Amino acid sequence: MDRNMAKGGWEQPLSVELDPEFIPAEDSARLFRELEAAVPWRQESIVMFGRTVPVPRLQSWHGDSGARYRYSGLLLEPLPWLPPLVEIRSLLTARRPEILFNSVLVNLYRDGSDSMGWHSDDEPELGDEPEIASVSLGATRTFQFRHRSDRERPRIDLDLTDGSLLWMSGSTQREWQHALPKRRGKNAPGARINLTFRQILPDRASPTRAGSRRAPPS
Repeated sequence: MDRNMAKGGWEQPLSVELDPEFIPAEDSARLFRELEAAVPWRQESIVMFGRTVPVPRLQSWHGDSGARYRYSGLLLEPLPWLPPLVEIRSLLTARRPEILFNSVLVNLYRDGSDSMGWHSDDEPELGDEPEIASVSLGATRTFQFRHRSDRERPRIDLDLTDGSLLWMSGSTQREWQHALPKRRGKNAPGARINLTFRQILPDRASPTRAGSRRAPPS
């Protein structure tokens, strides 16, 4: 998929790249099992609209020492890198060696009831135009984009399949929001692990105000 998904000649296109076959099926199944067993999953709580609510998924933050991440009144201290995380990061480095990822948010969507609301990954410590590599393992889920200010632009839906890589860059986080909606009913998906690799810039970090309306990061 083209990195610049311009629709109808819009300015500020969605700068993403989707590779549905980034990790072969036999490797993705193994990595899913290893991560499911090894990651110390937690259900965090965040502050939204002045209320403390549980994040609708399980997650774990891993990275280099000092790669702290703040959002919605929550401070994530990095846990050590696990072997499967190092393995996947090495694949990303081989693809784009100029990008040095020092952290990853590992998410477990247990079924179609787990979800992610509309938000942008635009915290100061990610920089002005962050590079975020999102790797999916397990069940297919639909990932949605909408423009932050111009709601006349069409929403963009992408199916993130097992072993796929969605690379977000440029003005994507500044100009667009993304979400992972719930999927219920007889065709509800099974479990999915999503890993969003990113580069934390400690000198850009700033406290997040309590009572923020932000959804959890992707």
